[in-house]
Amino acid sequence: MAKPVLMPRQGQSVESCIMGQWYKSVGENVIEGDILFSYETDKASFEEEAKESGILLAVFFNEGDEVPVLANVAVIGEKGEAVDKYNPRGENAAVLTAEETREPQAKDEPAKEISEVTEFNVEEDSSGKRICISPLAKNMAKKMDVDIRLLKGSGPRGRIIARDVESAAKMVQQVAKEQKSAAQPVPPKASVPESGADFDIKSIPNIRKLIASAMHQSLQNSAQLTHHLSADARQLLKLRKKYKTAYSEGTVTQNVTINDLVCYAVIRALQKFPQVNTHYLGDKMKWFKKIHLGLAVDTDRGLMVPALKNADNLSITGLSDQLQHLAAQARSGNINPDLLSPEAASFTVSNLGNYGVEMFTPVINLPQTAILGVCAIIPRPREIEEGVYGFVPVIGLSLTYNHQAIDGGEATRFLGEVREQIENYKL
Repeated sequence: MAKPVLMPRQGQSVESCIMGQWYKSVGENVIEGDILFSYETDKASFEEEAKESGILLAVFFNEGDEVPVLANVAVIGEKGEAVDKYNPRGENAAVLTAEETREPQAKDEPAKEISEVTEFNVEEDSSGKRICISPLAKNMAKKMDVDIRLLKGSGPRGRIIARDVESAAKMVQQVAKEQKSAAQPVPPKASVPESGADFDIKSIPNIRKLIASAMHQSLQNSAQLTHHLSADARQLLKLRKKYKTAYSEGTVTQNVTINDLVCYAVIRALQKFPQVNTHYLGDKMKWFKKIHLGLAVDTDRGLMVPALKNADNLSITGLSDQLQHLAAQARSGNINPDLLSPEAASFTVSNLGNYGVEMFTPVINLPQTAILGVCAIIPRPREIEEGVYGFVPVIGLSLTYNHQAIDGGEATRFLGEVREQIENYKL
C-alpha cells in the first residue's frame, strides 16, 4: 500500500522548511532507514530517513522549495499504485520525474503553488495592512535589516518567502554600491569566473550563511573582551583517569571526559556568579534561575550550539551522558531546532582543546553575555613548593564577555572561580 512521506516538524517554532537534496530518484527502490532527502530550517540542516520500504513512486517538491511542515513530499509504495491523492498541490498537479529529482531547481523558476492549508505568519504594518511571510523569511529579513512592508511576495498566495528577502537585500546592496561609486569612482572589478583550472566557486550552504550572519551580528552589536588564564590540571587528569578506569571495569556506565569535568566546574562557578548566567537585552537583563548550558559542537553541516536545559540538576555522570547525547544528536541531524536557538542557552562552552589549540577568542552567542573557550592541556613551569619549580600540566581558559553587561572585575572573578573549581574539584 502506498505511504506518503511527510516533511518533519522540527520543533514547535518551525512552520516550514527548505527542501534540500534528494538522495533517491523516482522509480528507485527504497529500504527502510535509507536517507531520502535533506532539508533545512532557519537554524539547522537535517536528513530524513525512509520509514517504509518500497519504490519511490512520486516526489512533489524539488531542491530549494519552501515546504510546510507535515506536508506530503513524496510517496513510497508498489509499482503501479496511484499517487495523485497524496499530492499537496492537488490531484491534477504534475509530479517530479526521476530526472527532476536529480537536478536542482533553476534560480529563476517561479514558486509552485502549495495547497490552501499552508502555514504562514501574518504581520500587520502601521496602517493595519496584512503581510503574509514565512518564518524563515521573517528571520532573514530581521538579520538582513530588510523592511518586509516594502516587499512583494512571490510565494503561494503572495506570501513573502526567503528568496524575496534575499533579492531585496541584494538590491539594497547594489544601490549602496552604485551610490558609493557615483560619489567616488573606482576602476571596475574584473568579472570572476565560476571555475578555472585550479579552482571552483560554490554556493555557500544556508546554514553557513546563518552562522556567518550570527557571528557578524555578535561582533557588531556587543562590546566583546576576552580574558585568558590557565588552571592547574593535575586534579582534572586524576579524575579523568579514575573515571576511565571505572568505566573500563564496568563500575560506572559513563565515560566521563575532560570536557564533562570542565563543564561541571563551570556550572558550579555560574551558581556563585549568577550575573554571568544572563542575557543582555539592551536596557534590560534576563537573569536565569537555572543553568541552561550551551555546548559548541563541530558537525559536518557546520557549527551547532545545542542547549542542555537545567544542567545544574545533574550529577557529573548525568551531565556527561546528556552532553554526549546532545552532541550526537547535533552531528546526526536529529536535534530539536528549539535547542539550537541562541536564546535557549544561558551560557556556552566551546572546547578546542582536543585540537591542540592553546589560546583563542570565542565569539559570544548573543543575547548571552559570555562564552568560555577551553584550550589544550600543556606542561608549563610552576612553583610546586617554595623555591621549587617544575613542569605542571595546565589547561587554558578563555572567557569572552559582553562589557556592556559585565564589568572586567566580575568577569575576572568568575574566571578565577572556574579555575578554583578545576584545581580543587569537589564532586
